[in-house]
Amino acid sequence: MASQQQRRRSSPTILAAILLLSFLATANLAGAIDPAGRRRNVVVFWGGNKNEGSLRSTCDTGLYNVVIIPFYSLFGHGRYWDDLSGHDLRHIGADITHCYIKAVYILLSIGGGDGNDYSLPPSKSAADVADHLYNSFLGGSRPGVYHPFGDDVTLVGIDFFVDRGQPDHYYEIARRIDEDTRNWRDPIGFKLTATVSCSYDDSDPRMKKALETHLFRRVHVRFYDDPSCSYNHAGLAGVMAQWNRWSASYPLGPIYLGLAAANLTGKNDMVAVGDLYRKLLPAVQKTDTYGGVMLWNSYYDSITHYGRYVSNWA
Repeated sequence: MASQQQRRRSSPTILAAILLLSFLATANLAGAIDPAGRRRNVVVFWGGNKNEGSLRSTCDTGLYNVVIIPFYSLFGHGRYWDDLSGHDLRHIGADITHCYIKAVYILLSIGGGDGNDYSLPPSKSAADVADHLYNSFLGGSRPGVYHPFGDDVTLVGIDFFVDRGQPDHYYEIARRIDEDTRNWRDPIGFKLTATVSCSYDDSDPRMKKALETHLFRRVHVRFYDDPSCSYNHAGLAGVMAQWNRWSASYPLGPIYLGLAAANLTGKNDMVAVGDLYRKLLPAVQKTDTYGGVMLWNSYYDSITHYGRYVSNWA
């Protein structure tokens, strides 16, 4: 284990310079304003399909101000993630730097849904994962650590997308990352974010303890892939019932409306553009906790172009 001095340091110079450029290019802390004067409070997941285009091209669309790369999910097995659905890792580091200069922030998501098998049985696993995340992706200085995106590339935060496994120690990962990055200036709240299912359930143990730390300053709530609270199945009332429960638990927000950019296989989850504009977005935007829209994912969006509408209204 690295010494405290090795494990903790202020964010590196390259990150500070990139963030300064991003802050100058960003018109407000809630989102960004593009040259046409549109707000961009849109988060998108990129990296799940080799046919979605490069990270650079995704940032160049001007539709998103946050891109989350999924999924780091090999923890608990003594292995580390080194594949990105066919995307060449050698080019991603340069793309990340390009995105920062375009005022698009890049995070890494841990966990995942179908096809991902992960768990954190002992506390030591959580400590090892947090240490690896910090030193590989968040600017840590421990020698000999593999940096998948390059030695000089630092991400701005970690997203928790925990959909599998038993009650585990994700709260310990969150606390350790927060401690290791305590010298970071993080006014926009990217350091720790969470992407959760829309059905709010106090008995769900996967992320309950982690969210109770109140270290997660952004919560992306997935209002798709769950008929009990997706718009096309539960209606506006069903969505708002769950939205209001999340808002009551995290009154400081911001909470992001998670939408599918296409109908997922065998499911009717994509909200029609008209309903999104006239009904759903106005309802959530009236709440104090509304932060923007999260889209799953860039591949689907490259086919449907759903984000073109969302970026105008989010």
